[in-house]
Amino acid sequence: MNEVTKTLCERRSIRKFKGDQVPMETLEEILKCGTYAPNGKSKQSARIVVVRDRDTIENIAKINGSFVNKPGLNPFYEAPTLLIVFADKNVATYVQDGSAVIMNMLNAAFSLGVDSCWIHRAKETFETDFGKELMQKWSLDENYEGIGNIVLGYRDCPLPPAAPRKENYIIFD
Repeated sequence: MNEVTKTLCERRSIRKFKGDQVPMETLEEILKCGTYAPNGKSKQSARIVVVRDRDTIENIAKINGSFVNKPGLNPFYEAPTLLIVFADKNVATYVQDGSAVIMNMLNAAFSLGVDSCWIHRAKETFETDFGKELMQKWSLDENYEGIGNIVLGYRDCPLPPAAPRKENYIIFD
């Protein structure tokens, strides 16, 4: 198995992180991979916001967590870095574009020894008044929609095993 397919098959979502920040050089490489994700008609509709400030991450986590009925859940699992992917709703493929950016960054992170988890509810989080204020601060207007969040850091647990693949996952004609 080559290194790319090994990364694709071995990456797992991590939900327990150490407090260590990802070095800036490594973070920049992960972000660069996001910018090279496939996108509809080369419109590059996505934007990536990097949040490393603990208070800001915790405030966003509170809003994000309010959309699930799990008291005490920190949906960002104490990860030291949060990446938020937005995309321009005026582009027909904006959800797919943003999702491809997320997948590129998740896989790039793992290939560089950084762990991650894709966290949903970015759309809902940034439809709140608090979320809209942050978007304004980041110069993202109402045309942008939250596609997803990525938490990044170094795991404080063993790498979980892969769940068995379901039968009939692949159908040949």
